[in-house]
Amino acid sequence: MNSTANKSSPDVDLRSWLATLEAHGELRRIRAEVDWNEEIGAIARVNLGLQGPGLLFENIKGYQDKRCTRFLTGTLGNRRHVCLLLDLPVDTPDRQIVAHLKRRYRQGIAPVEVDTGPVKANVLYGSSIDLTQFPVPHWHHLDGGRFLDTFCGVITRDPGTQRLNVGIYRGQLLGPDKVGKLLIPTQHWGGHFAQHRETMKPMPVAVVHGWHDVLPFCAGSPFPKAVCEYEMMGAILGRPVELVKCETSDLMVPASAEIVVEGFISPDPATFEMEGPFGEYPGYAGGSPSPKPVLRVQRITHRDDPILRGTLEGARPGFPSEDSPLCAYSWSAIAWNMLEDSGVGGITDVWMPPVVTGTHIVVQIRKQYRGHAQQIANALWGTGAGQWFFKNVMVVEEDIDIRDREALEWAWAFRVNPALGQLCTFGPTFGSVLDPSTPRDQADPMKYGTGCWTRTLVDATRSWEFERNPAWGNRRFPPLNKLPVAIEEKVRARWAEYGIGGDYLSEEKRELLTFAKLSKRFPEV
Repeated sequence: MNSTANKSSPDVDLRSWLATLEAHGELRRIRAEVDWNEEIGAIARVNLGLQGPGLLFENIKGYQDKRCTRFLTGTLGNRRHVCLLLDLPVDTPDRQIVAHLKRRYRQGIAPVEVDTGPVKANVLYGSSIDLTQFPVPHWHHLDGGRFLDTFCGVITRDPGTQRLNVGIYRGQLLGPDKVGKLLIPTQHWGGHFAQHRETMKPMPVAVVHGWHDVLPFCAGSPFPKAVCEYEMMGAILGRPVELVKCETSDLMVPASAEIVVEGFISPDPATFEMEGPFGEYPGYAGGSPSPKPVLRVQRITHRDDPILRGTLEGARPGFPSEDSPLCAYSWSAIAWNMLEDSGVGGITDVWMPPVVTGTHIVVQIRKQYRGHAQQIANALWGTGAGQWFFKNVMVVEEDIDIRDREALEWAWAFRVNPALGQLCTFGPTFGSVLDPSTPRDQADPMKYGTGCWTRTLVDATRSWEFERNPAWGNRRFPPLNKLPVAIEEKVRARWAEYGIGGDYLSEEKRELLTFAKLSKRFPEV
């Protein structure tokens, strides 16, 4: 990290992001009084289902005269928001968004340290620390309480390498100066915590609530341990993130953040307190309270008139969460880079469908050898991100649109033969403790340190076990039932003459009909 003695520049922060959204009609200021107890969560659920704008609540019941009066959610709730975040046209195709992020994530920009910033305007300690002064929602009626840490940046430092990590790890408000934390050993900060447990020393933690939404976008993404999330934020912004040192540790936080909560987590199980349940990312309200580590707050710093940022978890069909676009774009790009870094070639596209929140992944390839799909699955399953992601892997070839559910169903129906090794399971392995399909006794992080998954690979590529057939143009599979280019062009030219009515096929649909471009590099079609 570079250093500078200058004060921070206030032009990249949550407020500049809100100005961008407002300029594009993607922010609504809610001035009607709303209740933090379930009503904000319900409004957010409906709004996300409608693919609506970001919501800034400015009149929250019981918080009109508290230290923090405003709450923000939903500003990364749809693909339009993602395009604005990435400075791309809002009609940029999904495939191009993923490819853009894939490139950006190769171009990290190191953060810089500044001496101070707006987040230092107010420094609270001792009896002035009171997290109940902030409008923390009770999101779901089945939640165990109010959850403060939902779309934040949790900062810790590796005691050995001194590398910072910025992640999103949920936290329940347990008292004015206590936050219960779900802490899984296989997560990056779980590795930091394990090192502190060896010496039984408390782990310093800082939690950032509200900065430019590039922070939760990167904090919630499964970068490899060697990657600094602040560098990835810089890559997206095209400029360094300006950081200031915390009051109680050497942790670094954005100088223009809205709110920073600083404290320590003790590794002593005697200090753990009951946390949960919480309506988590799979869309179920499962789980039960259990003892969790506790963040004991030592300082709170915040801007004047701060804005608390949070999000509704849990995606299900028709009702996405803010994790959904994050999964589809950022996580897909990271998985693509992971595969290339592990030596897998021939990747042409990657997609993690929004509603599955990382549990499924589809990889499109230019198939180069037998076992190509199996290599992809093994490479993904062996990553640290495999704790939460890649339970089910599907691999297809270039003639299959991986964002078209119908195309995937067709490939599965007519290219998968389980008898030829194209449907594989692997496990039990480590996996998500929050997946409701895992029996509860197998998803006990206190006992096992992780959950338990048996993983699946669907190899929906043309099998290379088939001999090439001269009758099929020396292909392994029959030729596709597509139109010759010449006849398609004739039909297009005479379409209006036929009197059928309606617009002709789009250029994308014409290509799917003829594969005029793809057939030049992929003879199988």
